[in-house]
Amino acid sequence: MTALKRLMADWYRDLSEGEGPVVYLPVGGNVAELPRACGFRVFFPEVNALQCALRKVAGEFILRAEEQGYSPDVCGYVKSDMGLAASGGSGPFGTIPKPDILLCTTSGCSTTLKWFEALAGIHEAPLFVLDVPSVRDGAADPHALRYVVRQVEELASVLEKIGRRKPSRDRLAETLERSRQAEDLWMEILDSARAKPSPFDAFFEAVFFMAPITVLRGTPECVEYYRAAREEVRGRVAEPERRRIVVDGPPPWPHFRAFRDLFKRWGARCVASTYVRVGGDWDEGFRHDPSRPFESMAEFAARCYTNRSLPARRAILEREIRRFDADALVIHSVRSCRPYSVGQACLRVRDVPTLFLESDLADPRHFNEGEMRTRVDAFFEVAR
Repeated sequence: MTALKRLMADWYRDLSEGEGPVVYLPVGGNVAELPRACGFRVFFPEVNALQCALRKVAGEFILRAEEQGYSPDVCGYVKSDMGLAASGGSGPFGTIPKPDILLCTTSGCSTTLKWFEALAGIHEAPLFVLDVPSVRDGAADPHALRYVVRQVEELASVLEKIGRRKPSRDRLAETLERSRQAEDLWMEILDSARAKPSPFDAFFEAVFFMAPITVLRGTPECVEYYRAAREEVRGRVAEPERRRIVVDGPPPWPHFRAFRDLFKRWGARCVASTYVRVGGDWDEGFRHDPSRPFESMAEFAARCYTNRSLPARRAILEREIRRFDADALVIHSVRSCRPYSVGQACLRVRDVPTLFLESDLADPRHFNEGEMRTRVDAFFEVAR
């Protein structure tokens, strides 16, 4: 965890003190390798909003956004970010640099588009929208992928004009190769949870371990982090486990420790989760491919979890329950995140006990620890 904190601190420091143009990206289905190859510093407003929630300062930013007219139903991340902007842009890690361009992918979240439109207006910066069709079945339609590829090619020209640096094929290939290496290592870590008992918690640990693959994908630092993390996980002596669960949904960041402890006291170990797919999905063999740069970035953009249909998402849950021999499913529904929560109640898997919980990923007002403890305890009492 110390290495992870250092990596995140370095990322923020480079943003505030480094040189080169800045691009804002969403987490879901982003094509971060391309602006990195063009010399851009890459910033993720979602990750900053998450950090605000984890450090328990998101509540004040959310209230400030609601005072400006944002509805209580709007995404907690959006309101946290809008409140932060209204406060001068100074968050837990200092002031965030203004963007030279905002690059929005529409992978599974229409709210992100409105969010980035608002940010573009605040910062008076250009907005490029990468329109990514949703995936109805297991794989993206080839025609849809070609449509995205053409947009990525256009984006390369736009970034070249703004950054005054052409993404050479060699530099882009190097960036994509580092992404591929990190993805191999990350999947090896996640697959370690198939062991009994599991040496790795694929939700309560993985939500932190996934930070480098989210914000530093394509960099040498990302590869080195996962290489070291893999060796650390390999050397662990696994703790005893009484239940093996699969978790669907993001965590309630302002109350993360309290939420984790509700399951820890029952000896529940999460062996798989969907949140690790919020940026993109590698479980079905996908890797970024230096020999097919634009095509593989387009495919990745389509593969994030919320860009899939409900039947496809249920199929993922069923597959993970089988692969990891889980005996319960926990669905954490986020009140302000429509892409994740709409239809979640329909994702219950036959013959597997399912616990349905509700709070929020950023707004601390929607977490009732006593009520949630009662539901978790009753579930494990009956399901054991």
